[in-house]
Formats: sequence, C-alpha cells, structure tokens
Amino acid sequence: MSAVLTRMITPLPPNAAEVMRYARGKPDGLTGALLEECLSEIAPVLRYRLCYLEIPVKIVQTKVDFSVASVESAGLADHLSGCGRAVLFCATVGAQVDRMIARASLISAAKALLFDAIGTERVEALCDAFCAEYTLPHRRFSPGYGDLPLDFQREMFRVLDCPRKIGVSLGENLLMRPTKSVSAILGIRKERT
Repeated sequence: MSAVLTRMITPLPPNAAEVMRYARGKPDGLTGALLEECLSEIAPVLRYRLCYLEIPVKIVQTKVDFSVASVESAGLADHLSGCGRAVLFCATVGAQVDRMIARASLISAAKALLFDAIGTERVEALCDAFCAEYTLPHRRFSPGYGDLPLDFQREMFRVLDCPRKIGVSLGENLLMRPTKSVSAILGIRKERT
C-alpha cells in the first residue's frame, strides 16, 4: 500500500458570491461590509490541510474495492465506472474556525452565520484546488451521498489516519471535528489509448 500523504494547499481567494450562497443571503451594502470584516478576521486562523491516498480501484457490480477497504454502493460503483484509480482524502480548514463561529454566536448571529459560510466555502475551495491537480479527475463523491453509507468514513479515517495526519476526528455520530472538514473519494479516469 502507498503511504498516506499530507498537503497544505492554498486555494483561490474567497469567493464572496459563494460565501453568500452558503449564508443564504444576498449581498447589500451592510452585508458586504460585514463580510469583508469577517473575511479579514478569519483569514489568519485558516489552516488548509489535507491527507490523501491514491490507490487502484476495482468495481464488481455494486462492490467497490480500494484494496485497503471496500464498500457496497451502486451509486459509487456507477460514479467510479471507467476509473482505474481513486483518491481517498480528507480536508479541513482547522479547528479555530469552529471556535470563531462559537464565539460570534454569543455576540452576533450575523457574524456567526458569515463565519460558518466562509468556513464552508473555504473547505470546498480547498477540495476543488486539490481535485484540479489531477489530469483526468472525476467529480468527488462523499460518504453519506446517495447509497454510500456515511459510516464508510470510519474506514476512510482508519486508512488515512486523519486525527494524527491533519487533526480531524470522527465522532460516534459520524460528524467530523473540526466541522469545516470534508471526506471524499475522487475517481481518476483511465486514459484512452
């Protein structure tokens, strides 16, 4: 088995429109100013970290075998159809974001909402930046999506050693800590000859 690798990637700068989409709001003068304030406050505490493992994938009907773990999922099998390799990965922007959301929720619901939306946009941007590095990537697929059991995260965390590698843990309820973290599978399509 290949070694689990860790990376620190800096994604593109924050996308204000995406942040507002996650906040389910529309930018106006006041919101725009508050968003800029929140972005400047959160920027120093963001810790873009990722661990991953690129491995061969074999699909037999609805069974997806990664050699280090396997799972039954018709949706994932269909999603990875045509892929010869896959990447199991976990990404986070760090625990300090959760602390900022919690502190802000005691003082300003608007700031807490924006910190939460920024954290979501930043971890998604981190995943996008990582996935874009692959020449023939397929869209990512996360545990809990479709018929891929959420508890497959346990196998991913075991294989990736997320707590030790990047400080992300998985609770009994299968929620990740820090909350602004993502676990996913990226299929790499076979090159046509």
